[in-house]
Amino acid sequence: MTIELLDKFLNNKCSDLELRQVLAWFDTDALKEESRKLVFKDWHNYKAEESPIDDVKFMELFDGIRERINIVEKRKNRSLVLVKWFTRVAAIMLFPVLSVLFYYMSFNNKIQKQFFSASVDSLEIIAPIGSRAVVQLSDGSVVHLNYGSKIKYPQKFIGDTREILLSGEGYFEVAHNPQKPFVVKTSGVNVKALGTVFNVMAYPGEEKVNTTLVKGKVVVERKTSDGDVRTICNMSVNQHVEYNINTGNVLIKKGNTDKYIAWKDGMLVFEDTPIEEIADKLGLMFNVEIIVADNAKDFTYSVTFIDEPLYQILDLMTIATPVKYKICTRKKLSDGTYSKQVIKIERKKDNTN
Repeated sequence: MTIELLDKFLNNKCSDLELRQVLAWFDTDALKEESRKLVFKDWHNYKAEESPIDDVKFMELFDGIRERINIVEKRKNRSLVLVKWFTRVAAIMLFPVLSVLFYYMSFNNKIQKQFFSASVDSLEIIAPIGSRAVVQLSDGSVVHLNYGSKIKYPQKFIGDTREILLSGEGYFEVAHNPQKPFVVKTSGVNVKALGTVFNVMAYPGEEKVNTTLVKGKVVVERKTSDGDVRTICNMSVNQHVEYNINTGNVLIKKGNTDKYIAWKDGMLVFEDTPIEEIADKLGLMFNVEIIVADNAKDFTYSVTFIDEPLYQILDLMTIATPVKYKICTRKKLSDGTYSKQVIKIERKKDNTN
């Protein structure tokens, strides 16, 4: 008996002579060791790569079937040749059927594992107001989260990309993997890299998304209303890109990027920064609303703060420039909670006259 002849029989392609050879084999040799090896070889041709049924279980299954056939033969009258022949035919034909069945079981099991990983294996890390967080991902990448920021990502990356969702600000040290680009998704843009170091700031409610490249290369992309992905820019080292979600305007700056990434080391760096921009950043960091009066909007600051509390920063601003601040009383809301703290900054009155 050959594997080719057995396949022809199973596919109903035997000639009369070949059919008699197969039937004779069923009757005399089908359950011998050599025949078992033949069917075992056919089994390997069907078996999936990650089949839950291994070779040992297959041998146990084969021996179990053979044992059942022997029991049947002992109980039946040996003159019932047709019953004996049919039992052996059923046993031999069962193996390809089982092989196909096991293949689909294995394939289905593999799909279920992937679906399970994609659907329930999602993690979310939040850096509370007033603190930062550092997260190491399964691929070896490290993410620093700024105050009030969060990321959502799978415990194990599957598919062709490594995708995470960012709300807030994050500093990314990406493990190099040319086969799997690392994609940071925000509400306005996507930032794609292979292995590099960059910073993304995309707080909810803000119209601007800022990306700063420290090392390597990244591509900043946006999704259009029709679902297409378009490139905003290909960034180079020491570039800072500011993208306005509402207008589509792109502002590219090149030079010292320390002031954009110093937050991860507990520092705030301002270089000729308008007071309104400082107020926005302090408001995000300390979860307050800072309102700058019109008569104080022309002030700018060049200063570095290292883990300073909010009110100490405000006090230093009043020393450096003729401004003052007022802390407004928080209002109790209907649900028992209190409104966000409001701080107003205005110019000091000139008392020289």
